Amino acid sequence: MGDDPRASEKRITATTRQLESMIRLSEGHARMRLSAFVEVEDVKEAYRLMREAIRTSVMDPRTGKIDMGMLNTSTGQGHRKLRDDMRKEILNVLNGSGGARGIKWRTRSRLGGQSSIKVDAAEFTEVIKSMENEGLLKVVGEREKRTIRKIDG
Repeated sequence: MGDDPRASEKRITATTRQLESMIRLSEGHARMRLSAFVEVEDVKEAYRLMREAIRTSVMDPRTGKIDMGMLNTSTGQGHRKLRDDMRKEILNVLNGSGGARGIKWRTRSRLGGQSSIKVDAAEFTEVIKSMENEGLLKVVGEREKRTIRKIDG
């Protein structure tokens, strides 16, 4: 078998479920027209609806660009970069704290002051949880008295 020249292209292939959905949409559109038969215009409308739904599901809301990574992670490239940058900065702050026992939770406001982008509390919490799950740091204490400590290892 020869190499397929289209193999390097990023493609979205239709699944059986999607094809069945397209059939149901075509039938539904025909019923809306009060027709007993599905015609080409019904299939075209079903195709348009499916294409728009797929396009919407892979569009990064921050950039408005198509991001295939959204299909797998539901997170756009810009959002992933934002989290990676926040993660790096948290590690920088932890490493720069010298021999301190850690950094206070309110460091989030300090990160926000250094960034041109607002540091969202929920995003900060998600990044900290992710790093904690990876064994990079430990959060001790409760509420605003929490301290973030780096785990050496």
